[in-house]
Amino acid sequence: MTVQSKDLPQQINSVLEAVHSNKSASRPLPAVALVGFIAILVGSYISRKHAKERKAAAAATTGSTSASSSSKVVEGKIVPPKKTSRPIKYTSEATIERNRKYFPPSKIAAAGSSASSVKSAVKVGVNKEFFRQIEAIFKILIPKLRCKESVILVLHTTFLVLRTYLSVIVARLDGAIVKDLIRYLQSKLSIAFRTRLTRYVHDLYLNDQITYYKALNLDDRIQGVDQYITTDIAKFCDSLAGLYSNLGKPLLDTIIFNYQLMRSIGVSGMGGLFVSYVITAVLLRKVTPAFGKLAAVEAKLEGDFRSAHTRLITNAEEIAFYNGAELEHSILTRTYKRLIRHINSIYKIRIAYNMFEDFIIKYCWSAVGLTLCALPVFFPTLAGMDSAKGVAGGDKVVGARTKGFITSKRLMMSLADAGGRMMYSYKELSELAGSTLRVYNLISVLHQLHANNYEGASSTDQNDSVGELYSLNDIRGIINYGYEGIKFVNVPIVTPSPGNVNGGEKLIHNLSVDVKPGGHILVTGPNGVGKTGFARLVSGLWPVFRGQVYRPNPKDIFYIPQRAYLSIGSLRDQVIYPHSHEDMIRAGRTDEELMTILKHVHLAYIPDREGGWNTVKEWKDVFSGGEKQRMNLARLFYHKPRFAILDECTSAVSSDVEGLMYNHAKDLGITLITISHRPALFKYHLHLLKLTGDNGQWEFSTIGTAEQRQSLEKEMASLQAKLNEVDELKRRHAEIQKELEVGMNTGPQDGTKVQKRGLF
Repeated sequence: MTVQSKDLPQQINSVLEAVHSNKSASRPLPAVALVGFIAILVGSYISRKHAKERKAAAAATTGSTSASSSSKVVEGKIVPPKKTSRPIKYTSEATIERNRKYFPPSKIAAAGSSASSVKSAVKVGVNKEFFRQIEAIFKILIPKLRCKESVILVLHTTFLVLRTYLSVIVARLDGAIVKDLIRYLQSKLSIAFRTRLTRYVHDLYLNDQITYYKALNLDDRIQGVDQYITTDIAKFCDSLAGLYSNLGKPLLDTIIFNYQLMRSIGVSGMGGLFVSYVITAVLLRKVTPAFGKLAAVEAKLEGDFRSAHTRLITNAEEIAFYNGAELEHSILTRTYKRLIRHINSIYKIRIAYNMFEDFIIKYCWSAVGLTLCALPVFFPTLAGMDSAKGVAGGDKVVGARTKGFITSKRLMMSLADAGGRMMYSYKELSELAGSTLRVYNLISVLHQLHANNYEGASSTDQNDSVGELYSLNDIRGIINYGYEGIKFVNVPIVTPSPGNVNGGEKLIHNLSVDVKPGGHILVTGPNGVGKTGFARLVSGLWPVFRGQVYRPNPKDIFYIPQRAYLSIGSLRDQVIYPHSHEDMIRAGRTDEELMTILKHVHLAYIPDREGGWNTVKEWKDVFSGGEKQRMNLARLFYHKPRFAILDECTSAVSSDVEGLMYNHAKDLGITLITISHRPALFKYHLHLLKLTGDNGQWEFSTIGTAEQRQSLEKEMASLQAKLNEVDELKRRHAEIQKELEVGMNTGPQDGTKVQKRGLF
């Protein structure tokens, strides 16, 4: 039957009247129909909303497809992929800036890694700081009233009220259907909270400010960021959504049952119940262990155990070469034992607390409640309105009192159950405080790093005997973008040292160089003198403590690190990284162009060997060392920037192929800044920056000067002398081999076999 909107109030009233009628006690069907009807309305609303969102997404996809149709390759060789997913809406910078004031550093985050005493002194629990942190995080979870989370929360609240309503009216139904709906909405609310919070953290963590690098290398206030993002946020959202269900319904039940009970046992009886509530709450609060702090420690130990396994996976090959399985096994066992020892201690604390809690709530409350329910029997003047009405209505005194006692007893049992669940929820609230602290610290530290506020000693802590203090809290250098080249003006290269009161270590003293377009430069020097630090300062990975750095815009410069990186994705994605396939199509690039690039790096055989451009593999295990480095140079030829910084990126490539790739890069108009200690690369550069390693000293010269030629001539003479010795070594090798063969032929004649062995 079709339901008309104008008849909806009358139909709801008719269903409610059927539920209230006497027949509903034997047949709970009208109540089921009510729940089903409301579920249909809610489902209809949600389906209409999802239909609108799908229509909007389809329109957006159609628009983007039409916009990119101009970039299709003629003859239909490349077809742009269809966009089936809704575009992600990233957190705006304005929202991040607006929320930063709500996340000042907490006491633990502000103390840093060195202040262990401060960390141990901070009390984690249900206190004023906990509610402030929850309020700050809620500004992310529910940013405005008209959002998906608000709708789910309203629906969740509606069904919580409906469950209590049905529990009072229909005892047989007992809210089973509504309970399933509540559980479903609780899960949806948890996922919605987690999605909102994870997206916000990702937008803070992965952005142009390279906050992820700062959190991992320049700041140690949060150890194991992956544990925070993947586990702690999920646990926090599950606990928060569950606590709302576990605490919301008992609170509503307590209000309703208290009101009903007050009508039976009177105001005096309710006063006694209230006193018992207060005494129980104070007593349980006094004896409740620090579950919040215990949960935070457990999360940290879980992160340590997970990090130990991640370390084993990352370095599996090196560990296998060293036969270090036994030692790594002991490390994992030791880390796991620390975790299990802590969990067992929590269980021991919980069993004693749960026994005491159950005794107070189940037995003491029941005794007090039954005593107060008996007050109207022995003291009729203290009875409530319902008992007085029963006597005034003509009921027998004994019957009225018995009826009042039974009614009060049932209400008291329901009230005791609701109050017990509220008291049990306090323990969950304490554990939520531990998760809240970790999530709050994560967001707070990411906000600080996003604004370039680091942990470190202040300039007032400087020790004159040590020299100038390069602290992460005292960064005075400036990076200027848009310069036609790369220029350093009195810039010291300093290794950041988070948490070190003595500041970072200065590697290079007041570097001043200017690399113009076409002025290829080779940065050389012994290990550990700061060669890679040059690239890290230009890219912004390391802070510029003093001086000024002038550099091109980000799109005009490309970096190839020493360790080749291969991403997750297809073979095509390895060449065009960090572009996606959609970016490649929008730029009008083709697979034929990628094949030409692979020919320049001598990898043209790779697509046929691996099964084509769309093949997806674990490429770091497929390519050899030389292939990995040449694939990274293929990325350079694909992006064709104006400047490129190459950090020992051809060490596994033969010299002839290396020369061809360097010449091709110069033909493309790329200015090369190479970090290497190999003299064979001198001829591809015009300038030499030599880091001597002598108290931060450096030398800048032009390759081809008399001094440089003399140095090269000495090296060539040394190599020629070694080549001249080759013929003499070959002759001596032949003589020794002949002598050994003669010795073998004149060996024992008794039939013993003698194996011939060469010298090499």
